Amino acid sequence: MDKKTQEFYERLKEELDNANVWPAEYLFKFIVPTENENVATVENAFNDMGAVIKTTKSKNEKFTSISVNVRMKSSQSIIDKYLAVSTVPGIISL
Repeated sequence: MDKKTQEFYERLKEELDNANVWPAEYLFKFIVPTENENVATVENAFNDMGAVIKTTKSKNEKFTSISVNVRMKSSQSIIDKYLAVSTVPGIISL
């Protein structure tokens, strides 16, 4: 992980810890190219967590937005999920 990315996640962790009491609900938002394996990979990352997952295709159906509302145990667990799905080709984390 490069220094800029590492600094981003350190800042995110600090902001999450200041704003939440753990465990807490967290809303992940992603945009991925609409290829079944991309959407499935993101959904699978939240298997067995009781997550509420909502997907919406763009008007031209080239992209799919994925919203995942899930109870997370810590700020580090949120960062770990972002890192886990970062391998999906073309993913944008919002």
